[in-house]
Amino acid sequence: MEEPNNAGYVALGEASFPTLDKFQKVSVIPLVFLIFYEVSGGPFGVEDSVQAAGPLLALLGFLLFPLIWSIPEALITAEMGTMFPENGGYVVWVSSALGPYWGFQQGWMKWLSGVIDNALYPVLFLDYLKSAIPALEGGIPRIVAVLALTAALTYMNYRGLSIVGWVAILLGVFSLLPFVLMGLVAIPKLEPSRWFVVDFSNVDWGLYLNTLFWNLNYWDSISTLAGEVENPNKTLPKALFYALILVVSAYFFPLLIGTGAVPLDQEMWSDGYFSEIAKILGGVWLRSWIQGASAFSNMGMFVAEMSSDSFQLLGMAERGMLPEIFGKRSRYGTPLTGILFSASGVILLSWLSFQEIVAAENFLYCFGMIMEFIAFVKLRMDYPAAPRPYKIPVGTVGAILICIPPTLLILVVLTLASLKVMAISSVALIIGLIMKPCLDYAEKKRWFRFSKISDLSSIHSV
Repeated sequence: MEEPNNAGYVALGEASFPTLDKFQKVSVIPLVFLIFYEVSGGPFGVEDSVQAAGPLLALLGFLLFPLIWSIPEALITAEMGTMFPENGGYVVWVSSALGPYWGFQQGWMKWLSGVIDNALYPVLFLDYLKSAIPALEGGIPRIVAVLALTAALTYMNYRGLSIVGWVAILLGVFSLLPFVLMGLVAIPKLEPSRWFVVDFSNVDWGLYLNTLFWNLNYWDSISTLAGEVENPNKTLPKALFYALILVVSAYFFPLLIGTGAVPLDQEMWSDGYFSEIAKILGGVWLRSWIQGASAFSNMGMFVAEMSSDSFQLLGMAERGMLPEIFGKRSRYGTPLTGILFSASGVILLSWLSFQEIVAAENFLYCFGMIMEFIAFVKLRMDYPAAPRPYKIPVGTVGAILICIPPTLLILVVLTLASLKVMAISSVALIIGLIMKPCLDYAEKKRWFRFSKISDLSSIHSV
């Protein structure tokens, strides 16, 4: 049952949570690496862009794609995240603009997309280890290993967001340093003419665009734990800016090295090819380092994504969209129920193939982003005077124009989806549409306890 809300809401951009002061907040540097792992994790997985389109389009893609997708998404996240500096992020934005029903749909789609994405990382981690431990290739040993790895990483999330942030820093340095060394070794062998190879008649546009999209999205994920950030009004925009530079650099320069330092064999450019380039340029030791970095990068992406997913559920519970139990914190300040719920989803979905995971999460993610763009523009139009600690320096027309290129890109990605992916995603969307009325009925019947925290920011206070 919903508790009385006697204290009222505080003004936008000024949410404060005195009960959480005992928990350590996330500062700029850990936040940068959390964003880095929620979006990227390093250049592992970008090899398919070269196979699909050749060196020139791959390099141009990771330079130009951020302009039409990553930068608009990061800017919108900075403005909306500081306007609503609380856990739940984009769920709160959509709920404030379009109402709680559509806010819940946003939360369902983005949470499911994140869990589908997270189901990939334990599997990829074991794929890198199976060459050394053949027993992990299949059967009961692989199942046990997936469960054990998921449990270990889930426990890390349980122990606290500050621990996850510093682990992300260590993993980030370990994952990126071998590419710095590979670049230094490759300088005498670079041939710039190799960067300009392109054959438009043999471009696999579906693989090319999906690779770019998958490697450069999820900038908004960090908003779901804005309530855990130290001074979010300044820290969040700054961290997004630094992370944007880090992500683009971590993609572009390894591609520049790999395509320029070795002769082009386009069919060889698939997952894991960077380790072979490392062997050619630096020897077996550098290949082993990059293989290890790739494996541990999956751990970083897992813990960052689970943090975002679990705090999103906590934020939804604080808004009264989910039962109160999802808002309960452990003694470390982490959302215990949200973590267990997200981990269960990861285990259930880990049987999907890599291609199905990428396509399904892209499809659901696209719908969520369209709702975010609508909420961003609508709040600009309906509440132009609302406090925005960070505001994109454009008016209403400019806000609309910012959203047009990424929206067109979303439509292209949706049309490239297979019928199987469309069918599975449509079923997931229908479940969300039905789930909200069911939860409302459960609240009315008092089957579950729902409550709202009184010191959350509200658009209606303006």
